[in-house]
Amino acid sequence: MIENLLHDFHRPFGNPVLVFSVILLIILLSPILLKKLRIPGIIGLIISGVLVGPHALNLIEKNSAVELFSTIGLLYIMFIAGLELDLNEFRKNRNKSLVFGGLTFAAPLVIGYPVCHYVLGYDFWASLLTASMFSTHTLVAYPIVSRLGVTKNRAVAITVGGTILTDTAVLLMLAIIMGSHQGAIDAAFWLKMVVALSIFGFIMFFVVPRLSAWFFSKLESEKHSHYIYVLMVVFFAAFMAELAGIEPIIGAFVSGLVLNRMIPHSSVLMNRIQFIGNALFIPFFLISVGMLVDLSIILKGPMALIVAGVLTLVALIGKWIAATITRLIYRFNRAEGNLIFGLSSSHAAATLAVILVGYRAHILDENILNGTIILILLTCVIASFITELSAKTIALTTEEIPQPGEKSMHLDEQLLMPIANMNNIGKLLEFCSFIKSNRSLHPITILSVVPNNEEAEENILKARSMLKSIEQQALAAETMINVMATIDHNAPGGIARTAREIGASIIVMGWPQRSGIIGKLIGDGLDSIVNSSNKTTLFCHFEKPLAQHHRIVLLAPPLAEIEQGFTQWVLKMNKLAVELGVSIHQYGSSPTAQAIMQMVSQLSKPADWHFQVYDDWDHLSNIHIDVDKADILVLISSRKGSVSYLNQLDNLPDRLERQFEQFSRIILFPLQYKVDYINDRYKDIDAEPLVRGIETIQRLGKGVSSFFRKTE
Repeated sequence: MIENLLHDFHRPFGNPVLVFSVILLIILLSPILLKKLRIPGIIGLIISGVLVGPHALNLIEKNSAVELFSTIGLLYIMFIAGLELDLNEFRKNRNKSLVFGGLTFAAPLVIGYPVCHYVLGYDFWASLLTASMFSTHTLVAYPIVSRLGVTKNRAVAITVGGTILTDTAVLLMLAIIMGSHQGAIDAAFWLKMVVALSIFGFIMFFVVPRLSAWFFSKLESEKHSHYIYVLMVVFFAAFMAELAGIEPIIGAFVSGLVLNRMIPHSSVLMNRIQFIGNALFIPFFLISVGMLVDLSIILKGPMALIVAGVLTLVALIGKWIAATITRLIYRFNRAEGNLIFGLSSSHAAATLAVILVGYRAHILDENILNGTIILILLTCVIASFITELSAKTIALTTEEIPQPGEKSMHLDEQLLMPIANMNNIGKLLEFCSFIKSNRSLHPITILSVVPNNEEAEENILKARSMLKSIEQQALAAETMINVMATIDHNAPGGIARTAREIGASIIVMGWPQRSGIIGKLIGDGLDSIVNSSNKTTLFCHFEKPLAQHHRIVLLAPPLAEIEQGFTQWVLKMNKLAVELGVSIHQYGSSPTAQAIMQMVSQLSKPADWHFQVYDDWDHLSNIHIDVDKADILVLISSRKGSVSYLNQLDNLPDRLERQFEQFSRIILFPLQYKVDYINDRYKDIDAEPLVRGIETIQRLGKGVSSFFRKTE
């Protein structure tokens, strides 16, 4: 027994269970211990890999299993970088990304070649190949900016875009250098490369998006299948890229870009992707990077140290020059410039790929290989420190500029989501999590109102049982919810009472059902809820998963900017657009557009707003706007007596349902404060019954006239 035990602990460990246990222990403890020393956890993982690797304690060897998890981790980093990239910000900064990509490719190459050729004394091909290695970088420090919540900063968007450009250029250059060295550069070589890349682009940007949209739509309820499908796309893209003659990391990044709009940042699927990647796969990759480092090379004479020092210095100087020139050209602040340098200065996967290919082809010698390993360790450590410091500075200085009272509005914000059935409950809950303020201290309250009749006690037990299944969905998305079931004589009364009890600021409901003849006479549920509460109220219907919509088409009546709830709904629509990565096309008056532009310009994360004048409010029954089935149609309505109220807004849900039956649509009633009595002498007079009576007679008259028109 003792012999078997000693055999299990023979170095390197051969028992896969023990190997996996050691790696999990490192992943668990190293970030916790180094956090107390104010050292980024990434550095702890890399140093741990050095210690347990084959060149130190030799506890773990780089076998096929470790290589597999390491490869998954690298692909995961590139995939998440593409997935979290703000495409709107990237489009705005695509020219900047091109400039930075060109600079971060050219500057290290221009500096590195003469140093390798004239200082270190290597020949043309060795100097060119080593210099090209300086131009690559791996986003090892990207998990830091993701954790600190600054992934949507323009500096991050530019760096990620520049990364994919420079790595692609270097890897294509590697193929050309190897072909030239082997004498295989001819017309057939170029034709093969162009055809392979064209096929790869067609599959990834034409076939995969359509297949993904179909899959997410048809298997919407199979949440676990979504994650498996995403992993399949990532590895399929990486394999296709390899077949096309480029590195798999390019394919992983492209897969992130392709799935970017289909996986919102606050969705359950995104939560699962980030959780598994940050907990397991990415740490595996960082540990494997450390396992490559051979500290014994310092005993092999001064040449190894000289080469390592020169390579590291040239690599850092080249990346610093590129980041500094980019910062000066576009007038970024110092923190953003440092963030660009921090993210782009770490060398790992692509660098190692270039050097290993050159070493195996006998273009590079052992000194370059060992020097590159030291370069990887030093640049990853330096990049982690610089990225964490600059990302913290940006996170502290890019808070949104609050409007008067806006800070307390965010903190006190509470969403109430009444439900009548389980249809589309997942979409409503996801919608609430998208528009909910990140600074709100309150959970989303989900309410079920049970009629007060003989079966009330039995029905409320059923309602509570139904709400438990909703809690499971919310837990999977890490969305805080509070479920409630209450008894009331009617649902609108129960909703209004609960909204007052919990201090709800926003009510989100499913689309109202069609009313019968009695409902039309006494007022349907929508009117009852809207009239009994002054809260911002949204009635929603989503035909497809939220992530599959391409635009938000928003229609706002004249004087909407004067309403009390104007700021609130503009912020919510802006947040929804940012979460979905879509643009907002607003139709309305010029003053409303100007007020929206003024407000949005002060936000740190503005959506892509487009404005168009719309004044055909007399014919609202036939809305003439540019909208299709891939859009979310949002109509800003108003309560009777409010400044922006229009008679044409009456019976709006029925008309929208008839005209846009297969469209996703939202009707939003903004917050409206109660109007105080002008004269206390008349405060005992309540005109509400008279007004309701007149409105009932008007509805009855319209119904009768409509009946006779149909008869004729």
